[in-house]
Amino acid sequence: MYIGLDLGTSGLKAVLMNEAGEIISSKDYSYPVKQPKPLWSEQSPDDWWIACQLAFDDFLSQKLLKNVKGIGIGGQMHGAVLIDSEGEVLRPAILWNDGRSWEACKTLESKVDGCREITGNLMMPGFTAPKLLWVQEHEPEIFEAIDKVLLPKDYLRYKLTGEFYSEMSDAAGTMWLDTKKRCWHEGLLNASGLDLCHMPTLVEGSDIGGYLKGALAARWDMDAVPLAGGAGDNASAAIGMGLVNAGQSMLSLGTSGVIFSVSREFQQNSDEALHSFCHAVPDKWHLMSVHLSAASCVQWFADAVVNSPVSQIFDEEGLLNVDVSRAPLFLPYLTGERTPLNNAFAVGNFFGLTANTSQIDMLYAILEGVGFAFKDGLAAMQKAGAEVKELDVLGGGARSPFWRDLLASILDCNILYRAGAEVAAGLGAARLAQLAASESLAIDTVCTSAELLSTHQPNNEHQALLNLRYARFTAVKTALLPFFKA
Repeated sequence: MYIGLDLGTSGLKAVLMNEAGEIISSKDYSYPVKQPKPLWSEQSPDDWWIACQLAFDDFLSQKLLKNVKGIGIGGQMHGAVLIDSEGEVLRPAILWNDGRSWEACKTLESKVDGCREITGNLMMPGFTAPKLLWVQEHEPEIFEAIDKVLLPKDYLRYKLTGEFYSEMSDAAGTMWLDTKKRCWHEGLLNASGLDLCHMPTLVEGSDIGGYLKGALAARWDMDAVPLAGGAGDNASAAIGMGLVNAGQSMLSLGTSGVIFSVSREFQQNSDEALHSFCHAVPDKWHLMSVHLSAASCVQWFADAVVNSPVSQIFDEEGLLNVDVSRAPLFLPYLTGERTPLNNAFAVGNFFGLTANTSQIDMLYAILEGVGFAFKDGLAAMQKAGAEVKELDVLGGGARSPFWRDLLASILDCNILYRAGAEVAAGLGAARLAQLAASESLAIDTVCTSAELLSTHQPNNEHQALLNLRYARFTAVKTALLPFFKA
């Protein structure tokens, strides 16, 4: 058996997978995000470690750990966990959706010739490197005490193993990696006031990256099993969905939104804030459009506007009866935006509200607006050479058949909904653990697609109106761009 840990932004999910690739148990543990100042987003790494221990303790209580052969970790990317020489955390982790370091981005790019070509990415405040420049400027005593900089999942690895490792898919999101060569770039590190000694050792996601500490193995009645290199959250989910070959693609409707497409070579379109990262398996890369608010827009509407649970306001039948031609438009930039705007100050907006606008009209506008943001991202991917013909869909928002249908028509491609999509990232981490623990298993044998539950095709009758509304969405966005600034 194999454990897969998915260290999310709002909580940790732990899954236990058997040799046949079936999930036999899963656990969820939540923890808070703190936003002490505008643009800030932080978490306590201790909360992650407490959740991780609870997961192992719960599996132990079910007597499920004795036959575990490996552990894999996937998780939220870009976060900065700063460790001193005693192995202690110096400050709360600065998360992927933190926008405070936007001024540092231009500074870093100016320091390294060809920065975008080396990394494949535009420098953004969500990435790790500008966060360190912010710490250097605003918290110099903490910066001077840094011994290691770890990504969130690799902090859990450190607590489990006592060793410092990372892997290519997550490291590519730091802006310190030569993404084509799959190694740390000393010039990029030096521009942030760091060098190689501050970095963990790099391995591939399907290789071994440390072993469980003996004391923890004894506590949980396990062997000192290997930990896989693991993956960033989206690469881990892609492994869980069986996306390891060029052209395979997915759409994630979680807190944030992502379109992810596997490539056999390094490609990029950094000018439109497209992400170009290594995949979690050797000799593969991926392109990724990232939208900072996706299903979280629905949660915001339920919490802040309607003051009711999402389950009570999400009316599938009511959505089918919306007069789309009269519905408002919605810009889904509640926490800024990456692809293609790269603007931490972009804000959300309803346009076209009237006295006749209803709650269900506004909900429809939110679902459509998120879809239009994905359409922007897909266009940026296609300019980089991605050929996206169909998309596996996953994440909490993917549970809505209406939303899946709407996305198929907006994006003009088939949307595939598969079994197990809600635990894809944890399953992917467990699959990487299985690969790391075995020298004989082939990647294609382990990373297979799950059962197809439904296929959603573009609706030609709806597309003409949606294309018109997308043009209006684009016009409103363009008109508001001058206001998206500090």
